[in-house]
Amino acid sequence: MTIGARVLKTGMAVALAIYLSGLFGFASPLIAAVAAIFTIQPSIYRSWQRVTDQVQTNLLGALIALAAVRLFGHTPIAVGLVCIVVILISIRLRMEGTISLTLVTVVAIMEANGQGWDSAVERFLMVLTGIGASFAVNVLVFPPRPRRQFTALVQRAYGQLSLLLRTAISNEMKEQVFRKEKEHLHGTLRKLEESYAVFEEERKLLARAKTSHARQLLLSKQLIKTLQKGADLLDLVEEHYFASPNAGEWAQRFDRRLEDLTKYHENILLKADGKMKPKAQIEPEDEREDRLIEELTASILEDPDGHKRLVFVASGLFEYAYHLRRLDKLLDQVQQREDQAKDAGLEDTEEVQS
Repeated sequence: MTIGARVLKTGMAVALAIYLSGLFGFASPLIAAVAAIFTIQPSIYRSWQRVTDQVQTNLLGALIALAAVRLFGHTPIAVGLVCIVVILISIRLRMEGTISLTLVTVVAIMEANGQGWDSAVERFLMVLTGIGASFAVNVLVFPPRPRRQFTALVQRAYGQLSLLLRTAISNEMKEQVFRKEKEHLHGTLRKLEESYAVFEEERKLLARAKTSHARQLLLSKQLIKTLQKGADLLDLVEEHYFASPNAGEWAQRFDRRLEDLTKYHENILLKADGKMKPKAQIEPEDEREDRLIEELTASILEDPDGHKRLVFVASGLFEYAYHLRRLDKLLDQVQQREDQAKDAGLEDTEEVQS
């Protein structure tokens, strides 16, 4: 079991909130610790967004709680009704993620108002202390690196996909193991989508590099698309290939094509990491693909019923190959634009120095 950065930061945020509570002389650190737990987010943008939302809804909840205590007292029914009102307002403001902590604030303030206004204000300050501690830890300690995390997930997804594609036709892997590895692949693809969403949000914080970030987002989206097409190809092989009566005679041709495409995919990722030589020819030759199309077309004309299901598999192969070529070309364009931007930056620097 590995301990992620978010787990560590949650513990550190709680510790800092408790320490600050003692430093500020709060009666109890519990509310500040709870606020710190609710505020930790996977990115700086989301963390800042959560802080602003939490401050707004908690301030609004505190005001409603104080007004309700003044008008109705702090009876259980009054507390429950105020909680309902606060939930509805948070939903209306589209700040559903802040509801839990806002309700903690409401209950704490209404329960404390019997002890005087000073105690109620102190409870609200406890919440702000926890929110501030959480944001500080998230920004200063192991700050999120969405691009690095995304790249690591792409490499993991490709490793899982490559293993499955290379053994899909030959059917060498145990069924139970194949199923388990396929579940892992789909889990990684889901995490990749989430990581992309975080990466996309970071663009709002990078005003000076919006153009470069937009290119990286476009490339990242195609990386995900290509991996998904590879996963779709796995489904097609599983559903249609082995159900075809003539699957055996096509095994070597399909298997060889899958080997070409997975190698091509690997080389594209190596190029993206800057590990390939400039202008290296990594795209597989079209001859094998053209030959596969011709042979499959001729076989369908001779025996339509025996080759119909293979058409689905071939279609998945061609679509996977199409998105690989698209990814390769897009990567070339992005790298070329970035090189031009770097050269322009160096020229500007040289002009300023001269």
